[in-house]
Parts: sequence; structure tokens; C-alpha cells
Amino acid sequence: MTSPRDRDALGRAENARPRDGLGRPLPRGSTGVERVEARERSVAEALDEAQDYLDREMPFHAHEVLEEQWKATTGPERPLWQGLAQLAVGLTHQRRGNARGATTVTTRGADAIAPFAEEAPHGIDVAGLVTWARALAAHPDDEVPVPALRS
Repeated sequence: MTSPRDRDALGRAENARPRDGLGRPLPRGSTGVERVEARERSVAEALDEAQDYLDREMPFHAHEVLEEQWKATTGPERPLWQGLAQLAVGLTHQRRGNARGATTVTTRGADAIAPFAEEAPHGIDVAGLVTWARALAAHPDDEVPVPALRS
């Protein structure tokens, strides 16, 4: 008997339903937005693609790109990428109206990236992102601009 669940090419469970710009599943047959293509990206490609998604108000998709980079990274920058992915998740929660989730995840992301503020690896505006994240966490119901990953 075949499983009725959606599966990827490797047989792993994957929801193939279309999604909206904030990553929420839509009814089957609906027109959704494009999905994030799973692939290896250079650091510059990951940052550019994540920023493009953020600029288009698609923070869930930016999270997918940043999470992929985090999971592919070993060594001392791993918490940086995890934190960046968490910031995108926090923004997703904020845009979905989940103030508590936005505060929790954004704070966790800011804490993860804060140690990189002086170094600003790959031109990432870590100090600016920490300031942005702390403002979002303090006032999750307010309008917040999309952050710039690099200065």
C-alpha cells in the first residue's frame, strides 16, 4: 500500500500543497507562490536570495534559504546562520499576527548572532540586525520594516 502523504524524490514526507507568501499551506488546487529550490548556494547567493525574499515580504522563504545555509555550515559560523534563520522565522510570526512567537524567536535569533556584531562576517550588518530584532521583539504588534541583511 502506498502512503497518501506527499513525498520528495528520496521518499521523505513533504507537503506539496501550494503555499502563500508567508508559508501557510493553501487548499490543493490553489495558486500559491514559488517554492524555495533546495540546492547548494554560496554565501553571497544565500544572502542575496534571502534578501530578495525579505524585500518581497516572503520571510518564510528567506528562512528556508537561511536554514539550508545553517544546516550546511560547520564550524564557528553555524550559530550565525541559525540566528539569521530565526530572525526570518520571527518576522514570519510577526507578519502572521503571532506576537508571542515573533518575540520569542526573534529574541533567540538576536542572541545567536550578537557575538558576530564586531566581525560582521560576509558584510552582514549584524549590529543593525540585532537592533532591528530587539525593536521587533519589544513591539511585535507594530509595523516593522524588512531588515537589510548587509549594510
